[in-house]
Amino acid sequence: MANRPKVLVCRPDFPEGGIKLLRDRCDVEIYNSENEIPDEVLLKKMVGKDALFVSGRKRITKEVIESAGDQLGAEYIDLDNLLRQSDFVIVACPLTPETEAIVDHEALVHALKNKIIAAAGLDVMDPEPLPIDHPLIGLDNCAKNGVKVIATMSVGLDHIDLGEIKRTSIKIGYTPDVLTEATAELTVALLLATSRRVVEGHKTIVSGEWKMWTPTFMCGRGLYKSIVGFVGLGRIGQSIAKKLIPFGPSKILYSGPRRKLEGDQLGAEFVDFDSLLRQSDFVIVMCPLTSETEAIVDQESLVHALKNKIIAAAGLDVMTPEPLPKDHPLVSLDNCGG
Repeated sequence: MANRPKVLVCRPDFPEGGIKLLRDRCDVEIYNSENEIPDEVLLKKMVGKDALFVSGRKRITKEVIESAGDQLGAEYIDLDNLLRQSDFVIVACPLTPETEAIVDHEALVHALKNKIIAAAGLDVMDPEPLPIDHPLIGLDNCAKNGVKVIATMSVGLDHIDLGEIKRTSIKIGYTPDVLTEATAELTVALLLATSRRVVEGHKTIVSGEWKMWTPTFMCGRGLYKSIVGFVGLGRIGQSIAKKLIPFGPSKILYSGPRRKLEGDQLGAEFVDFDSLLRQSDFVIVMCPLTSETEAIVDQESLVHALKNKIIAAAGLDVMTPEPLPKDHPLVSLDNCGG
């Protein structure tokens, strides 16, 4: 079908259901590699595309953003003289009540269809974004060269240069909150697996080392009447806390930049970081990834603490690098799971 939006999908392993939705309404090109698309390839393949679909691991840089859209500029002269003299007219006036209707869309469609003007390239439209069945979208002589949308299969946007995006008309699509419950469930699973030594017990069975029961064999630490501390009590932390309350902890603590109403509603106590570490039987790290928090857990120190039983166990969802090489010290430890 002609005049359908053109989409570049930047890896082949996105869920098929989502790709089918795109194929139903768009012309889709898929970059067929599970490695992230290199910038030099992306810059070539995105020419003529209306949208990019990327993963949270693909960095969208200033160079990519600048190449995605057209740069507009204009020199002001008397409007009537400008229209009479110009081969090309660029409208770049600020949006005010006097200028918001300077281009009549219906008249523009008529002029383009009837070749009264040769072509049009639009950076401002009404509404924004235009629906894909809008008459302007279907016209070959109405600019469709620039990328209009960058969609990312991720909750965060830290891999996209948002400062550059704000200087363009490119729209961003992402998936906020979609992983909140899944991440909370995984965290509870890691907490139970490490506290009740599930991974360690599994290894014992598989290796044939389970020989004889003893009174303390595979005894772990229960959540019941324990103190659970959260480093960060955002959306995910709150969801985890709600899931842990039925296990009967005696107290839930949390640290962060400020006390939260949501913490009060959960019956959680706001404490400073050092107090949290001193009091807690379990510590759950749920702070957002920033330049200040990215090294909150030192992996070499963690290996030392686990080997020497300074802490009983660790369940990891975030590691450096990802995935960990199979010969990494953390992988070999019975009291570390992830």
